[in-house]
Amino acid sequence: MTLSVANRALAWVVPIGAEIAALGRSIVLARLIGADELGQAMVLALALRLVEMVSDLGIERLLAQAPDGDTPAFLAGLHGAIVLRGIAMAAVLAAIAWPLAVMFNDGPDAVTYAALALVPLLRGFAHLGYRQRERRFDYRAFAAVELSASAAMLAGAALGALYLEDHRAIVVAVIAQGLTLLLASRCVAQTPYKVAFDPARLRQVWAYGAPLVANAALLFATLQADRLIVAAGFGWAAVAIYGTAMQLAYLPAQISGRAASALMAPRFRIALAEGRLEETGRRALVAYFGLGIAFFAGFATLAPWAIATVWGADFAPDTALTTGLAAAAALRIARTPLSQLAVSTWRTGDPARANLWRLAVLPFALAAAAFALPLASLAWLAACGEALAAYRGWQLYTRSTEKRPADQEVFA
Repeated sequence: MTLSVANRALAWVVPIGAEIAALGRSIVLARLIGADELGQAMVLALALRLVEMVSDLGIERLLAQAPDGDTPAFLAGLHGAIVLRGIAMAAVLAAIAWPLAVMFNDGPDAVTYAALALVPLLRGFAHLGYRQRERRFDYRAFAAVELSASAAMLAGAALGALYLEDHRAIVVAVIAQGLTLLLASRCVAQTPYKVAFDPARLRQVWAYGAPLVANAALLFATLQADRLIVAAGFGWAAVAIYGTAMQLAYLPAQISGRAASALMAPRFRIALAEGRLEETGRRALVAYFGLGIAFFAGFATLAPWAIATVWGADFAPDTALTTGLAAAAALRIARTPLSQLAVSTWRTGDPARANLWRLAVLPFALAAAAFALPLASLAWLAACGEALAAYRGWQLYTRSTEKRPADQEVFA
């Protein structure tokens, strides 16, 4: 199946819709529960995001790229892997609930943190058939499942905020999202749901995904952890201000990254097999570099006014903060194809090697909070980290082009 205009559009519509729903959730909570409660809700969401990121084995990308990814046995093996992942994530969330409640003793309680464990359990029993169809550039089921889950999350946030009137609304939102994804994935499935705990398949998943787990841990430490630093050093209202601006800044980066994962994985697989991966990769790099420049100009100019207008004056960031975040997000957009090229040639450790350089700015971020420097200092440190990671990613990519024949042997 070729990549039609309609399918290409769906691959972009899904991440755009998901990120709009996440923004809508933030706006609803800001308007209904206020800055302090929104800051606490953001830390709850961050706890869930932490566990998701450090257990992300790239299963969907493996499904899109593996030569035998169309077979029922392969799909059943991946179902086994995500069941085990879901159980492990739930156990970790339950285990860290009390330490997180103690760490932020004026924030959510341990029961609220522990309730988040329901989310990975629900997602762990989803049917991956809707992601398998991406191998044929068919994104219709992907759109149906992901967009319905996003809509449920938004509705859950509104209902939770109206009835609970505090940060617990975020828990209602993410549970509604996980339950809807589970049900929708079963509704669109074209094959029966089967689970297999094949040791050989689990080893394959781990060999492919372990470097991605390391990369995700680095990404959390260098990107998401900013809000934990703000919570510890600046207070809940500052978390809401910084988190809102950061969420909006990284919106295009999240969208482009998710679209790249859906579009580039099968495209790069085909290009690699046909010996034209470098040409395809160069076009992607040029396109995403242009997207990064356009985003920087627009966000740095419009973000303070847009946030004050939509979220409310209490959430308005200063220009220095939004410009720093614009630079950081623009650099992340520009380097998106580098990560996809690495993963598509099974060099899954390269994204972690690049993001390790971004970790160099974390001590400076901790110092900025300790010395009560302006919030904007964290944004500009993030931009410096993204620049270091982009430079390292480019180094690794250029070196890997000299070894392309060896990379091709992985797919034999």
